[in-house]
Amino acid sequence: MSEGTTTWRFPAAFWIANTIELFERAAYYGTFITLAVFLTRVVGFTDIEAGWIGAFFSSMIYFLPFFSGAIADRMGFRWALALAFALLSIGYATLGLYPVKLPVLLSLALIVVGGSFVKPIITGTVARSSDDTNRARAYSLFYMMVNIGSFSGKTIARPVRVELGLDHVPLYSAGAAFIALLFVLFFYWPKEDPDARPRDMGETLHGMWTALTNLRFLTLILITAGFWAIQGQLYASMPKYVLRLVGEHASPEWYANVNPFIVVLFVVPITQLVRKIPAVKSIGIALLLIAFSPLTMSMAHLISGRVTVFGHSLHPITVMMVLGIALQGIAECFLSPRYLEYASKQAPKGQEGLYLGYAQTNTFFAWMFGFILSGYLLEAFCPDPRTLPAAVRAQYHAALAGQGPMPAAYAHAHYLWYVFAGVGLTAFVALVIFDRVTARMDARAEGGGTAG
Repeated sequence: MSEGTTTWRFPAAFWIANTIELFERAAYYGTFITLAVFLTRVVGFTDIEAGWIGAFFSSMIYFLPFFSGAIADRMGFRWALALAFALLSIGYATLGLYPVKLPVLLSLALIVVGGSFVKPIITGTVARSSDDTNRARAYSLFYMMVNIGSFSGKTIARPVRVELGLDHVPLYSAGAAFIALLFVLFFYWPKEDPDARPRDMGETLHGMWTALTNLRFLTLILITAGFWAIQGQLYASMPKYVLRLVGEHASPEWYANVNPFIVVLFVVPITQLVRKIPAVKSIGIALLLIAFSPLTMSMAHLISGRVTVFGHSLHPITVMMVLGIALQGIAECFLSPRYLEYASKQAPKGQEGLYLGYAQTNTFFAWMFGFILSGYLLEAFCPDPRTLPAAVRAQYHAALAGQGPMPAAYAHAHYLWYVFAGVGLTAFVALVIFDRVTARMDARAEGGGTAG
């Protein structure tokens, strides 16, 4: 094969790493899609408490990799990954076996710490297993495995929840994590670079300070966090909303799978479609579309009676939820491929790599904000039925059985989605202002440079 020719051939460590990633994502999303419901129904937390717990759990998984990645460099990828999956196996298992408040918090902490090692190690393995000629293909395969794991994890979680119970979902995740651990111990032998200098924790902290004290860059992160705050409602609000208003036969796990399905289907053609327009316009389209996603979900209350789709009679909430989630997937196709490109242009010359490393802290801010807000909105507009007075609870169960209207406590449940539509619209307006202000600043800087 001539130099510069691309190839689909990769070393064994690459394929093992991607298989491990598949099991890790299946474990994570299997539990994550049911976590909000698990924390209230099984453990006994309120919606607000569950929102705060979910916020720290989901956001810290996106924050700690900056530090765990540095630790993994020093430990070596193999032993760091073995430690990660040992923590994940124990964390998921104890989450299901001891669903009591304090043990649950400790279990979630183990999952966060273990999970924070996986992404930097697997992506590092992908980088080490490829070169400039095939790195794009390597990461496309990695992204595909992530989505397969996400899809399969949520798909399996539904029958486990229905047939065995909510407390068995973390046990399924523990099994998937343990299989990944076996792959690490018996098959994962990554190529080590003897000349590579491990990252120092001080360097990590300095890099974070440099990136996140850049006001322009931080503003961009916070604006795009609005997008992911809405996306995070697939896990924070949607499962409880659907189960409480449609009933136990609903499948929020499968509804959530509409998102990765749409992304895999449309990300390439949409990226091709918008490749010639400015990145900020593509991001703006994404933020506008994402605002219409919760608005679409809210419209179910305008539909009277069930809806027939391809011969199947469906609850209007099911129909509008699936449409809203599909719209989120389309919006993600406009955002994800262009966001890092735009973020890199906000970085000072020569610091693009550093800034790109911290660009995805938007998810940290988004899920911290989105999960906390979700808890308060659920309690206000779509409360846990167990908190209702006995007579109201009886009316609620009768309504689910089709024998009368829902209690007044749920009359404004759809207001929850209005709030998140407002979050998306605010992010869109903020992006327009950000783009105009930064364009003027850049023009002024260029003019000053010319004059000088």
